[in-house]
Amino acid sequence: MTGSVSPDAAEPGFATVDSVEADSAGPAHERPYTLCIDVGGTGLKANVLGATGTFVADRVKIPTTYPMPPELMVEKLTGLARKLPEADRTSCGFPGMVRNGHVLSAPHFVTKSGPGTQIVPELLESWSDFDLASALSASIGKPCRVANDADVQGAAVVQGKGFEAVVTLGTGFGTAFFMDGRLLPHFEFAHQEFRQGETFNQQLGEPVRKKIGDKRWNKRVQKAIAYLNALTFFDHLFIGGGNAQRINRRDLGAVLERITVVDNSAGIFGGIRLWDEHHIAVV
Repeated sequence: MTGSVSPDAAEPGFATVDSVEADSAGPAHERPYTLCIDVGGTGLKANVLGATGTFVADRVKIPTTYPMPPELMVEKLTGLARKLPEADRTSCGFPGMVRNGHVLSAPHFVTKSGPGTQIVPELLESWSDFDLASALSASIGKPCRVANDADVQGAAVVQGKGFEAVVTLGTGFGTAFFMDGRLLPHFEFAHQEFRQGETFNQQLGEPVRKKIGDKRWNKRVQKAIAYLNALTFFDHLFIGGGNAQRINRRDLGAVLERITVVDNSAGIFGGIRLWDEHHIAVV
């Protein structure tokens, strides 16, 4: 499964992945079927994909509501699964720190009314070390793997050549890193200080973009890209998420040639990759 690069990208060196294509080999809807879930701060999405990445049904989506304790999240995601054909296994991309299927941080879902609102101590406690993989597996009735949503999106689009970084720009700020196609252990840059005493999430998330406008937001994105480039010397950077298309490519300079913007559908397609045994940091 690879990204499809648009031939009419607006500027040389800046590729745009319009969609993620399935492999052509094999019959349509070959098993195993994977229920792929993409948890977002504004929407919960799911679809069932065949072994080669073909859609078995139309995608289903519902708005993310708040407050969102883990039990309600499991209930809503199980409801999405019931609207789709039965799958053999489940994958879930989650916006937070995930290790061995356990949620270690859930920045969107510990708040009263969504990102940027008051943190609720009871939600903070209930989400801390919540075994989301086991809870979904028990509720849906199929084995489940859960990973950070940027990790999942990256798994769908990286080319397996050198050090590849992935950034997601949506409700919050997400990152993933791959070496020769292998997923590296997740680092939660979102909560680290970026500039002016604020974190990457606070400086680059959707709430602040709406507040300061695209022009100022783009300047911050450029600084974040420069930060990652200086830190990792990435061979290529993939940028996804709902706000990726808002990037002003003209001001990115020489790094432009090492950047590809990817479609948000990668958050669904990457779910198949969680079951590829060559990846690390996902079980």
